[in-house]
Amino acid sequence: MLDPELLERITARRAELDELERQLVKQLAGVRAERDELAVAERVLERMTGQLAEERASAGPVPGQVGGRPVMLIPHREPGVEEDALPWDYQRIIAAVRQAAGPVMAREVGEVVGVDISVRSKLEPLRSKLVRLVDRGWLRKLPDGRFTTRP
Repeated sequence: MLDPELLERITARRAELDELERQLVKQLAGVRAERDELAVAERVLERMTGQLAEERASAGPVPGQVGGRPVMLIPHREPGVEEDALPWDYQRIIAAVRQAAGPVMAREVGEVVGVDISVRSKLEPLRSKLVRLVDRGWLRKLPDGRFTTRP
């Protein structure tokens, strides 16, 4: 004859193990669901990254409007954005700064790109373009007011 106390212990232990199995099955289902969600998120991220890279590669400077006149927006310097994305006058400015033996003043850049430096009203728009190129990361402005290219 079987010992009733041992039978009771076996039954109790079986109930504990059944409950533990239910918890583990539930936990495993949660782990699998989260892993599936991560796989979907990874695929979406890869697809969006590819789309963004294509858009950045094909995007040229976008014309905007100021005072009803079309103007060319200057893109920020980022990986994948080359100088040819800049309008030609900005490309000439960067080339002039690059050609200089060292940091240059706006007046020196003006001489190279053909601006009449004797007239202040002609030099200030050039200075504004230089500052815009600094703000967008294409050039660097030193504390003494001279400009240089970024490495």
